[in-house]
Amino acid sequence: MSAHLLIDAGNTRIKAAWLEPGPPAAPGAIHHLDHNGLAAALTDWLGAARPAPGFHVWISNVAGAAFAQRLTAALAPWRAELHWPRPSATFDRLHNEYERPEQLGVDRWLGLLGALAHARRQQADAALPPVLLAHFGTATTIDAVVGQRFIGGLILPGYSLMLEALVNGTAALPLATGQQQAFPRNTHDAIVSGVAAAQAGAVLRQRARLMHEFGQAPLLFVAGGAWPVLAGELRTQLDQAGSTSPLQVVDNPVLDGLARVATLSHPFSF
Repeated sequence: MSAHLLIDAGNTRIKAAWLEPGPPAAPGAIHHLDHNGLAAALTDWLGAARPAPGFHVWISNVAGAAFAQRLTAALAPWRAELHWPRPSATFDRLHNEYERPEQLGVDRWLGLLGALAHARRQQADAALPPVLLAHFGTATTIDAVVGQRFIGGLILPGYSLMLEALVNGTAALPLATGQQQAFPRNTHDAIVSGVAAAQAGAVLRQRARLMHEFGQAPLLFVAGGAWPVLAGELRTQLDQAGSTSPLQVVDNPVLDGLARVATLSHPFSF
C-alpha cells in the first residue's frame, strides 16, 4: 500500500496529514507547519514518520510559486511523487460552473469536494440539499453547491485583514482587541463587533439567497482559522434568522478534498 501525504498550503498556515485508508479514505491527524523554517520542520516530521521513499504527496498551494519551489526542494531527499491538483469542469460528480473552471482557486475547489464528501455521508445524492461552505481564513470564501453544481460564491477579506485594513486605511483607528457586543460603546469593541457582523452577515446573505432561489435551507459547513472568533456571532445571527438546521464544523475541507482526489486518482494503491 502506497503512503499518501496531503498538504494544504495557505497564505498564513500550512496543514498536513497522512491519508488514512478507508472506506472512506480520509485525512488523519492534522500537523501544522510554519512557512518560516519549512524545510527543517518538514524533515523533522517526516523523519519521525519514516515513510518509504517514493510516497505520493498531494498539494493544494495558494502560497505562490516561491513556496512551491521551497516545498519541492524540501521533499526532494524523499524522492516523493508530487501532485498539484487543478480545478476541472467535472470531478467526483461536482460540476464546476465557474465561467472559466480552471480559474477557480484550488483551495475553494478542493474545499467543495471535501464538503460534498461530508454531505454525501449524511444523505443520498438524490436527496442532497444545497451545500454552503464558509471558510474563514486569510480571506473568507462562501461557496454554494446546488444539485452537485458549484453555482458560485463570495470572496471577501478575512477577519484579520478587515481589522488591519482599518488600521492601514485610517489615521486614528487602532488594531482592535475588543469584545464582540450587540451595541458597542468603545472603539475597540465597535471594530471587532463590526468585522464579526460583516463576516457572519455575508454567510446569512448567501444562505438567504439559496433559500429564496431554490426553496430549501442549505447544509452549512464552516471551517478556517478564524472560525472560533466568529462562531458566536454567526450562531446568533442564524438563531435570529430562524434557522433550525445546525451548522457543521469541519477541521479542514481542503484536506478532505485532497483525500478525494488522491483516492479517485490512485485507487489501486488503497
